[in-house]
Amino acid sequence: MMQLFDTRVFDGHVDCARGISGQTGRGRVSRGQSKRRGTWRRQGRGGLQAIAAVMLTLMAGAPSGYAQQAGSTTLVPDKAASQLPAAPTPTATEPLNLRPSQRDFSKPAGRLLDLPTRMYMPTTIAKTNFANSVRLADLVKDGKIYLSLSDAIALAIENNYDIAIARYDLDIADTDILRSRAGQIPLGVPTGVVANTLNGTASTTISATGGGPGGTSAGAGGAGSGLGGVTFTTAGAGPTPEALDPTVTAAIEFQRQETPQVSLFSPASSTNTNQYNFSYNQGFVTGTALTVGFNNTRQTTNNYFDDYSPLLNSSFTAMVTQHLLQGAGIWVNKRFMYQALNDRRIADSSFRQQILYTVNQVESIYWGLVQSYEDVQAKQRQLDQSSKLEGDDRKQLEIGTVAPLQVVSDESSVASDRQALITSQLSLNYQQQIIKQAIARNLNDQALSAAPVIPTDRVTLEELPEEKEPIENLVQDAFQRSPVLEQAVLALKNDEITVKGARNALLPVLDAFGFYGANASGGAQSPDCVNLFAANTPPCAPNTYPTIGYGTTLSNLVNSTSPDKGVGFNVNIPIRNRTAQAQQARSLMEYRQAELHLEQLYTQIRMQVVNAQFALTTDRAQVQASIAARDYAQQSVDAENKKLHLGASTTANVLLQERSLATAENNLITANAAYAKDRASLYEILATTMQHYGINLNDAATGVVNTAPVVSGIEKAKPGNEPSTVPPAATPPPAATPPPAQ
Repeated sequence: MMQLFDTRVFDGHVDCARGISGQTGRGRVSRGQSKRRGTWRRQGRGGLQAIAAVMLTLMAGAPSGYAQQAGSTTLVPDKAASQLPAAPTPTATEPLNLRPSQRDFSKPAGRLLDLPTRMYMPTTIAKTNFANSVRLADLVKDGKIYLSLSDAIALAIENNYDIAIARYDLDIADTDILRSRAGQIPLGVPTGVVANTLNGTASTTISATGGGPGGTSAGAGGAGSGLGGVTFTTAGAGPTPEALDPTVTAAIEFQRQETPQVSLFSPASSTNTNQYNFSYNQGFVTGTALTVGFNNTRQTTNNYFDDYSPLLNSSFTAMVTQHLLQGAGIWVNKRFMYQALNDRRIADSSFRQQILYTVNQVESIYWGLVQSYEDVQAKQRQLDQSSKLEGDDRKQLEIGTVAPLQVVSDESSVASDRQALITSQLSLNYQQQIIKQAIARNLNDQALSAAPVIPTDRVTLEELPEEKEPIENLVQDAFQRSPVLEQAVLALKNDEITVKGARNALLPVLDAFGFYGANASGGAQSPDCVNLFAANTPPCAPNTYPTIGYGTTLSNLVNSTSPDKGVGFNVNIPIRNRTAQAQQARSLMEYRQAELHLEQLYTQIRMQVVNAQFALTTDRAQVQASIAARDYAQQSVDAENKKLHLGASTTANVLLQERSLATAENNLITANAAYAKDRASLYEILATTMQHYGINLNDAATGVVNTAPVVSGIEKAKPGNEPSTVPPAATPPPAATPPPAQ
């Protein structure tokens, strides 16, 4: 046996094939330019020895993570992770693998033991339910929706469109796991929050970068795009793993051929050929590929040159190929599975972030509704007071104790207060529609659309434990609970996998292979066979050619009657390797970007916690100051009214004090709303909303709230007259009575 080393150079690549054969060959080198051709010829055997030396070095155990620096021929190892500043690792979202239903899309629809056709049938996804949850109908009483903050949060979890859209990402992430188990690159999972609910404040938290291509308004991905300056263009870099799902191929062909006579040795003939060819292909996570082929041919002919008709030919070949450098090893071939599992955890974390965001948004809308509701009440009281004062002055005008100009001034104040009330009522009506679209899924019901929403909860000034906590403790808690940091850490792990895959792609291709096969023939003596060596070419005598059945033919395939076996290796060496170098460098740059972005998130969250705690303390002081100002203004109005009844004051002074009271009440309402919203924002930044409110993440994933949230620091609204959302009619004032003659 002689070794054959066949080297071909095409477009800057060297393709080498080395095997065991019974034939000899000649090394060939072809180049486009004569100068290079001469150089290769002069080097001759030395060039082959150099290539062999490189291959031996690589096979001797060179690490797969080596990269060649620009301007140097020395191979130096890349360091993946930098020495990041010490920071607590975020706690993983629990429970893992949230699902809207019992179905697990990370598993195939059909198993081998099930009905075989199940795995080839399309998957059905349940239609979306656009009906409102029963909880909303239970809150309607006497044509009004009496809504507490707890009910608003529960309804948002059940009906809000943003949460419903984000809920599908959980199952989408499972499909990537299933896809990666077949050796395919994950398609990616959209991450970040869905922010399509109208109104409410923007999220106070920082949006996380995506764990894969695709994205939402807050977490973009895909080719050439990213978030916060971080790009995601090298995801999936590295050698493509073998297809892990086995494939069976069958080719059955029936051929009928009529051949005209062209010479004495090629007579006219009719040939019937039936082919039954089968193949089996499967890859393994070790970088191994198995190919098995089984071919069968049955041929009948009336050609007298053929001895057998029918003629049976059978052959089979089994080949195993193993990657030794690029694409070798379990890790590099399972890296897509690892990334898909990380993406699944990112999807869980992103859904938790969605709940935090939407709950904060709904709570902000709720307190905006409370603010509008109380503002209408305040405007109504202001109108009542100015109307009463205008009525008293009109009576005094009749008896001649006030001037007509005072009544005209009172009428102007009443008209101004009526306009303010109408504006406030319109704002309340809008806030009621806003809260409905945040907690309901179907607003086409006229009764629901027209029903006013009455908020039943008010915030208290109960001091939160977080306000007394040292700021550093709050910051550390935020670091551990933040879903944004959790997603960034998981995305960094995916980037690290990408870097390792790109480093493995730098290596040349070196594959070892071995094959075993056999060929066998059989059949029966052709009835058209003639003895060409006898006079007059008589037909062949019976049993001139022994009959060999198909069973004997198959036996000859495995008894080494006519084996075909061998081993060898394939080599593909990119001479300049520029594509792989660019890919590896780019992946490492993107990884460094992700490291910087992660540390920037830690800094930003620290500043958010500091600002949120300071804002809550400031808001509390503002509320307390507004209460004192309101009480003082109320006492001033009462005192001025007493002076007016005693004749020691004027109507103008009373109106002035009432305006001061209205301003104080408006400031108090605004301060209360700001305090309530900032309290909810602090919970979102610390990622403790679900713990404080008792929200179950599994219930949120299924969209069915079994236990209503419990919100602390809330008290029921004091009973009083409910404001009307119908603007008051502008009744014309009665005609002024002329003053009596003096």
